[in-house]
Amino acid sequence: MACVLEAPLRMSVLSEVTASSRHYVDRLFDLDPQKVLQGVIDMKNAVIGNNKQKANLIVLGAVPRLLYLLQQETSSTELRTECAVVLGSLAMGTENNVKSLLDCHIIPALLQGLLSPDLKFIEACLRCLRTIFISPVTPEDLLYTDATVISHLMALLSRSRYTQEYICQIFSHCCKLQHWHSCGFKSLPQPLLCANGPDHQTILFNHGAVQNIAHLLVSTSYKVRMQALKCFSVLAFENPQVSMTLVNVLVDGELLPQIFVKMLQRDKPIEMQLTSAKCLTSMCRAGAIRTDDSCIVLKLDHDLKHAHELRQAAFKLYASLGANDEDIRKKIIETENMMDRIVNGLSESSIKVRLAAVRCLHSLSRSVQQLRTSFQDHAVWKPLMKVLQNAPNEVLVVASSTLCNLLLEFSPSKEPILESGAIELLCSLTQSENLALRVNGIWALMNVAFQAEQKIKSDILRGLSTEQLFQLLSDSDVNVLMKTLGLLRNLLSTRPHIDHIMSTHGKQIMQAVTLILEGEHNIEVKEQTLCILANIADGTTAKELIMTNDDILQKIKYYMSHSNVKLQLAAMFCISNLIWNGEEGSQERQDKLRDMGIVDILHKLSQSSDPNLCDKAKTALQQYLA
Repeated sequence: MACVLEAPLRMSVLSEVTASSRHYVDRLFDLDPQKVLQGVIDMKNAVIGNNKQKANLIVLGAVPRLLYLLQQETSSTELRTECAVVLGSLAMGTENNVKSLLDCHIIPALLQGLLSPDLKFIEACLRCLRTIFISPVTPEDLLYTDATVISHLMALLSRSRYTQEYICQIFSHCCKLQHWHSCGFKSLPQPLLCANGPDHQTILFNHGAVQNIAHLLVSTSYKVRMQALKCFSVLAFENPQVSMTLVNVLVDGELLPQIFVKMLQRDKPIEMQLTSAKCLTSMCRAGAIRTDDSCIVLKLDHDLKHAHELRQAAFKLYASLGANDEDIRKKIIETENMMDRIVNGLSESSIKVRLAAVRCLHSLSRSVQQLRTSFQDHAVWKPLMKVLQNAPNEVLVVASSTLCNLLLEFSPSKEPILESGAIELLCSLTQSENLALRVNGIWALMNVAFQAEQKIKSDILRGLSTEQLFQLLSDSDVNVLMKTLGLLRNLLSTRPHIDHIMSTHGKQIMQAVTLILEGEHNIEVKEQTLCILANIADGTTAKELIMTNDDILQKIKYYMSHSNVKLQLAAMFCISNLIWNGEEGSQERQDKLRDMGIVDILHKLSQSSDPNLCDKAKTALQQYLA
């Protein structure tokens, strides 16, 4: 019934939302040009920061009308400019918004608008084009459908700092190294690009990009300087022709490499330092600059510490950005060559860079999707295992935390890591004097043991030894104790495994359980310990270790009447597993527990105000009645 009633309610809300947006679109068709202009201005104000409103207006058909008004020569320049502004705002919404704009052939309309003599209108069109082209759903080769477009954009670079900023940003996002093919838009002219045709770098270079953009590197506007620098970083990337040309370009009496070096200085924003370093790196790789060139030696050899600081800062930044946001982690990993850079960072000579690279990897390893894909594609576990073999404690702590994530059950890296001897390494970490390493070692083993084969579980117990297991269970740190109990709980799962482990280590495990239940521990520790008992009680032969231990049975009885519901529930699981009908010896176990007064406690718990406890008690009582 609830589902039937929900549908019309949703339709009603949608109708109200659509109705509230429709009047904006209706005003675009008014016969009075001034009312149309005011309608577009009101629409502009309504969509700012409102993705729902943007989506509604697109659904209601605002885009074709806005494009019509933008292209009409009878429309006032002010109206055309406001239309471009609104379209740019719509493009700043979701990727679906951009797809809708592309479907309406917005790019040819905006490119046509660039032929206008009015600067404000041109800037509005460029701003909208910039927003569309930086979207990942926009094919870059749409910029190259007409040979005259690039030439005209080059000419517009001199008009204002805004045209410079937007055009450079468009170029840097639409400059790819590989060859491209026609994207198949039948309504557009035949693209410049075809199979085996010139790539984007070559087209921009041949249209004078280097000469037209170089002077923007000394612009008074930081945004212009930064976008121009980004242009050169993509133009020079793996392109000897561009790199060799850049060496000899003069700007205000200075060679471009010297300007790039100045942009590496510490007082410059980190983004500028990293991008200028990219430019110099591309020039070095192309042979345009010798690695012993005075300017390179000065900044990248003599000031190697600074280069390390840059890489360290970059890794730290990415680690911080990706710490808690899955979308950002995805964008970081999809950045070109990013995983390779991180992997290389793991073997850096500088400890600080290595540490920052591991922190970055740890941050990205929180993504389930990336653990299953990128981490496996790049075999990240191999260099990580090398780091764990020989590194200072501060690096080992972060590296072992990362390894914990790579050993989760769904990680494809888990099997090869185990084959490389991880269990022995992790067991040794549990003996470390460093608390964080002990926690990570036992945590990783807990992940390894989850739903593991019996051989893996036996390897863990053999690697730890009974003595070390007791040491961990008596550790003064509650995190170590909880993770060790978690490991035991994972080891003691599935009946054959429970029976096998308890047949070899039962005496020691029962001693440890007794000590913890008698000790001064918090609720969580005792709950976890009772859950371990519940697992043992689920074994076929292992449950006899509980039934023959009156001390343990009295403790279970005590916790059934405890004031804390969590402990009561955990104790109830033990009892349920011990008395379950249909299992060999169940009648004898039921009789013994009845003689202890367990049934009386079950009757009391069946009246509990806690629904879970009440249900579990009633279920247990049914075993006696069956």
